[in-house]
Amino acid sequence: MDNQRNPMTFPDVMIRQGSIDDINTQQFLKISNYEDTVRQLDIYYAIAIRLLLLLLKRQLLRFQSPITGLFPVLSSDLHIGSVRDSIYCAAAVWGLYQAYRRIDDDRGKSYELGQSTVKCMRGILECWVKQAARVEAFKTRQSAAHALHVKFHLTTGEPVVSDEQYHHLQIDVVSLYLLFLVQMITSGLQIIYTQDEVAFIQNLVYYVERAYRTPDYGMWERGSKYNDGKPEIHASSIGMAKAALEAINGCNLFGDKGASWSVVYVDIDAHNRNRSIFETMLPRESSSKGVDAALLPTISFPAFATHEEHLVQLTKTNILRRLQGRYGFKRFSRDGYKCVLEDPNRRYYNEGELKEFDGIESEWPLFYVMMIIDGVFKTLPDQVEEYQRLLKARIYMDEFGDPVIPWYYYVPREGIENERNEPYSVRRVPASQPSDDNKDTGGLFLWAQSLFVLAQLLTGGLLHMNELDPIRRYLPSYNRPRRAGRYSAFQGIATDLVVQVVLIAESMRLQAMMGTYGIQTQTPHEVEPVQVCSSTQLVHVYRELGVCQKLKLTGRPIRPVGSLGTSKIYRVCGMTVLCYPLIFEVSEFYLYRDMALLIDDIKTELQFVGKYWRLSGRPTVCLLVREEHMRDPHFKQMLDLFAMLKKGHCDGVKVRLGRLQNLISSSCMEHLDFMSQGEFPLEMFTQFKQLEHEYIGYQSLTDVPRTHTYREETVCYDSYKHRSTPDVVSALRATDNIFAQSQLWGILMEREGPMYEVNGTCALEALKSLYHSAGVLRHWRAVRYCSSLLNHTVDSISPFITTVLVNGKQLTVGVIGRKETVFDKPMTPGEIQSVMYSTIQPYDVIGAVLQQEIVLYCGRLIGTNPDMFHGILKIRVGWVLQAIRLYLQLFPSEIRADAQLESLSPYKLRTLLIRVLSVSDWADEKGLTPLHRRQLEGCLCRVPKHFYIQVWDILLRTPKGIVVQGHSIPAEPTLVNMSRSELSFALLVEAALVRVESPARRQLCVELLCVVATILRRNPELTLRQPLDLDKLLDDAHLTYAKDSGQPLSSEALSSAAPAVSVGYLARAVVNSVLQAAAAPDLAPAAHDACLVT
Repeated sequence: MDNQRNPMTFPDVMIRQGSIDDINTQQFLKISNYEDTVRQLDIYYAIAIRLLLLLLKRQLLRFQSPITGLFPVLSSDLHIGSVRDSIYCAAAVWGLYQAYRRIDDDRGKSYELGQSTVKCMRGILECWVKQAARVEAFKTRQSAAHALHVKFHLTTGEPVVSDEQYHHLQIDVVSLYLLFLVQMITSGLQIIYTQDEVAFIQNLVYYVERAYRTPDYGMWERGSKYNDGKPEIHASSIGMAKAALEAINGCNLFGDKGASWSVVYVDIDAHNRNRSIFETMLPRESSSKGVDAALLPTISFPAFATHEEHLVQLTKTNILRRLQGRYGFKRFSRDGYKCVLEDPNRRYYNEGELKEFDGIESEWPLFYVMMIIDGVFKTLPDQVEEYQRLLKARIYMDEFGDPVIPWYYYVPREGIENERNEPYSVRRVPASQPSDDNKDTGGLFLWAQSLFVLAQLLTGGLLHMNELDPIRRYLPSYNRPRRAGRYSAFQGIATDLVVQVVLIAESMRLQAMMGTYGIQTQTPHEVEPVQVCSSTQLVHVYRELGVCQKLKLTGRPIRPVGSLGTSKIYRVCGMTVLCYPLIFEVSEFYLYRDMALLIDDIKTELQFVGKYWRLSGRPTVCLLVREEHMRDPHFKQMLDLFAMLKKGHCDGVKVRLGRLQNLISSSCMEHLDFMSQGEFPLEMFTQFKQLEHEYIGYQSLTDVPRTHTYREETVCYDSYKHRSTPDVVSALRATDNIFAQSQLWGILMEREGPMYEVNGTCALEALKSLYHSAGVLRHWRAVRYCSSLLNHTVDSISPFITTVLVNGKQLTVGVIGRKETVFDKPMTPGEIQSVMYSTIQPYDVIGAVLQQEIVLYCGRLIGTNPDMFHGILKIRVGWVLQAIRLYLQLFPSEIRADAQLESLSPYKLRTLLIRVLSVSDWADEKGLTPLHRRQLEGCLCRVPKHFYIQVWDILLRTPKGIVVQGHSIPAEPTLVNMSRSELSFALLVEAALVRVESPARRQLCVELLCVVATILRRNPELTLRQPLDLDKLLDDAHLTYAKDSGQPLSSEALSSAAPAVSVGYLARAVVNSVLQAAAAPDLAPAAHDACLVT
């Protein structure tokens, strides 16, 4: 065996920390003569670096394509170059280049190494530039069909495997390229040559910006753990993208010689979404992979994607505990790649095949090298020494006497059963060793060899980590050197951040009235020459960024500028521009009309900016005060909010209210210098319009004419759907009721089309007019009805759905009792609109917009208050609305007597949603009965902590499965196909539970399963021979309880009992109905009496 041939001939050099041969550097420090010390160190350094250069040339550079500069995965592959592996090889060459720069007379070696690095990075760039059309298409729709290829022909640079043959969508690869591009440019290499290439790199930034909502195939190129061809959202891809965005923001691609138009810009809000979602997902890798070694290079070198120490430690510990082996690390559990049982002739696995690979996964020494590098960067000498020792045992020598790190170690076919029964009882075989089972004997695994070179440079003291990481990714952002220049830079969390607030009044009379309450505002004219603009105008400016006619690349896609982006002050075309946030945009959707919601949104906006601001300079938030706000009944609450801001705080956030001219010097200023290149129409920046009045009248709120609260009778016109068109038209002419008109116009539009006219007005225009009139009057039922008929969609709903998904939840929309649609992956706004109006509107017109509101509020809440959603796996929006209706029945005093859910204001609806989600916080205080609490929690399908793991344990002891409402959760193949902590198993159980129509009975099912789990845990000898029929057990428990309590028998009888009571009856039902019949044969009957339940 190769690694047994001569394992000790490889000198300590390559392994021992801090040395490259047997010279003891500690002795150097004791030499009194300084010049001798320097001379000996020079000799040591020169010998060591030349040894590594020989190693690099023999093991890496001789496999670099002389034409494209790319490297293959294996040195024996003469045709296919891999982008990911090429980047790591280029990094190793560049690392040695950095080390050689210390030598005064290097005889051209430094230059050669630098140019080899440039050749590789430019080779990748040229391959990708040929695919510019894909980048353009991917920006607008993140589809695998438009992904940049990550495999190219080594010689021609042309694509070698099609999208059908291979999964190219790997966002981590593009991110890794951007990250090392910045590192190398910062070190002084010239890689980007032209303006066209600058534009292309800017478009690569757009390519990775949406990693947080783009399911891809990940670092292992296979997507989900099941290898079924399905992509999923990977934490490693998002983390790499987040690191790349931080690195490249404000970077001048021409280095020190750069111009204003060679700077790259990053959307700070896209970065923040990637950051928050990445940190939310840790320590998981994806929904199917609870742990994955792909996270090692993400949380450590090269990405250092998070500096939240507890998350780094949690993730690292999780990987070490579950994946580290004696030959390397497993990539993830049940990974069948390169296992002898894997069928090389099939691209995908069969259902249930994963179980075959359990315990015999291949192990990769590559990760030992990563742990050595991690130990150097984290200053953990014990870790470095430990993994050098482990690596030394796995290295063998090639024909040149150079150390080789095997690609992977596998369990030979004859040892599989023994290995399964007793882990590490079988000696694993390296990939490079020829055998009947293994065909991968061809050459070096270049990714591992390149990282090994870097590890040797670092541990040998030949390369300082600052030279391998010139932009100091390994340091928290506040400790990194500031990039000189005019562009915003990440600085990390400010310890005592102050959010600056500017109040802009729409008119002088509004300003005067606010002044009487001691609140100082400025009008648009007073802040001149600063322009106050809508963020939508900024979107049009950014459209010019990254434009390249020759490559047919447009600029930034039309995406809204978020809260952090609008908190910068911009310099563009000689103007200074302040943008107001999206919450002040007059939107198509009706939420902006609710003043109470706006007040709440302002508080949320300030909290969000205060929590997530990461740039140097203070954020400056522009708050608009419009005259229509002044007439709203809630304007007094807005004045109270402004008074609170004046005192310098807002719900725990420090704020500074002031004049814009006084705040500019401490603001974060972004110079959009790219705009000075071309002619940009200045009229594009239309100033927020100041209203002019001859009379500056109002002195106080009592002078302001109020918007009256509108009331009208709620009449249902559903019967007219079955009457003739003339009857509908007659009814329309005969009523002034806004909601009635909305319904009748809706019937006409559906039947006769949007252009059908009555009295010279077409149906579409009439509905738009009614929508506006109802909005002014705050007639929410009519507003929602018209909005639904006009097929409106909530602005920017897509990121909120993504936020829910990455928090480990799913969403369903639909009417109870009808088909539901599941949101289990990010969707485009168009797809969301289609789902809402096809799934809900046919059965519930108002529901189509009402459910959008709930989705939006859940997305916002889960970002700020994730604890509210604990125990809820799938947010079923139809059932959430049912829970709110139930709450209103229990507490009718909270709304007007004649009000219904559909007529409540958006703010009230959000308040009720929060009440329902936080039922455990107030149930006792409000005296909620056990029945009512079970009904509310059952609507949400909320379960206790570790519930789904308990159900897994029940299933292990119930060979015939669990039955709910006639639906079976089978033990086989469930236990084979899935794993204990897997999201897909929990979803399977949740889907079975939701079949129980009564929410209270559904909650009792949850309690019953907890009781069964407790009994089985305390009686490990028990096995349930028959199916666990939850319905039968519940019926038995109801019957026993009804007899004992003297109540009439009903399906809800036990639901009214306190949990302490119900658990006893559920346990009796389990013991009586199951244990006596299904106990293990060796269990004596007397054991039933001693069964541990309490």
